[in-house]
Amino acid sequence: MNDSDRKGLRGLKPEARRGMIPIVQSGYELFDHTADMGIRVRAATPVELLQPAADGLYAVIGELVSADDSEGVRFDLKANDRAALLRDFLNELLILFERDRRMLVAIDSVDFSDSYLKATVRISRVDVERSVYLREVKAITYHELSIRPIDNGFEATLIVDI
Repeated sequence: MNDSDRKGLRGLKPEARRGMIPIVQSGYELFDHTADMGIRVRAATPVELLQPAADGLYAVIGELVSADDSEGVRFDLKANDRAALLRDFLNELLILFERDRRMLVAIDSVDFSDSYLKATVRISRVDVERSVYLREVKAITYHELSIRPIDNGFEATLIVDI
């Protein structure tokens, strides 16, 4: 099924779509959470959760604009489950942002299992003149941290301490 076929499914009546597999579009949504902020991320695979989760983190911080430069960075993380690995990945990105004013611009390769996350990514300087800062993010917490299967994909929930 190609992209134009998928787009065409939206116009079909529900009974005509039976038996067809809906596509989970990668993305995130922010939600309020008792003095904190939540990020809910959906994607077709656990690997595809990484970019929209990072985008959600940056959206909590503000409207960040990357500069034109970029460099490669490798992450090699270990934890007991994928949710903790996703949290650790976002905390590493938060450290890069806070310490060096750098942000993720692309993910080149990923190996994401239940016990490790190995990723090669591209990071760029944040263009401080064009960016708008809305909130200070202190950490990505373990509170309500999860990755769970949903119909034809996965959903991650993260709470950000602001």
